[in-house]
Amino acid sequence: MACHSRSNSFPSRQHPITSRIDENISRLRASEAASTSSSIGHKLNGLQDLHECVDLLLQLPLTQQALAQEQNRKWVEELLDGSLMLLDVSSTAKDALLQTKECTQQLQSVLRRRRGPEMGLVNEVRKYLTSRKAMKKAICKALKNLKQMETKFNISSFNKDGENGTGISILRDVEAVTVRVLESLLSFISGPDAASKLSHWSLVSKLMHQKRVMCEEEEEKTNEIANAEAALRSLIKSENMKNVENVQKELQNSELCIQDLEGGVESLFRRLIKARVTVLNILNC
Repeated sequence: MACHSRSNSFPSRQHPITSRIDENISRLRASEAASTSSSIGHKLNGLQDLHECVDLLLQLPLTQQALAQEQNRKWVEELLDGSLMLLDVSSTAKDALLQTKECTQQLQSVLRRRRGPEMGLVNEVRKYLTSRKAMKKAICKALKNLKQMETKFNISSFNKDGENGTGISILRDVEAVTVRVLESLLSFISGPDAASKLSHWSLVSKLMHQKRVMCEEEEEKTNEIANAEAALRSLIKSENMKNVENVQKELQNSELCIQDLEGGVESLFRRLIKARVTVLNILNC
């Protein structure tokens, strides 16, 4: 990557690439309230389109020259700190999905081999629930980190109308909408409890709380991971093996849901790494 010494500003909001970024951000913001597996999958696809545009923006000479300027160093460092946090949270989401999928597959295997009531099945269900409990703890920590990022966005100030304010603002908007999608994803993986815990962490969440409560019943019906966990808890509590067929159905739905989400999270993870490396290379010129 070539080094540049002369001063330049970021591409304007009217540039085709920045316009595409704004459009993608607007679409993602418009879909924030939805939190079904299908809507989250669409949001992850939207993030992929958004970060493809960011990659194009970072390849522009004007962008590279502006990022390399000393006057922008503070804001670029903040963006890099944010990207590191997003990578960490994305890794948590990847691990949670993989762990839940592996436990789900193990349970399905036990259920297929089952012959009459067996303690082996009960033990596997308990292992699954124990794993979910530990995973939810990790997700809760990740959600708190994301909320801290949102707080920094709110209290940090810079001149949006300055020579490079628009460019920094675009990149911060990208980080902010990525945070919101990851919050939605993690809350979905963890289940309804995680979504409710977010309600007191930010003003935005408080304002959206009433809408979430109205949709909560419908969302619970469409959260395949939470449905599988609920079916397993019911099986353990009732000790009624006649419910095994329903449990198998819920586990299959959960596995299919996880597989759909895994691709989007992996793609986001790779693009976050690519963007971070690009910016670091620009700064190190």
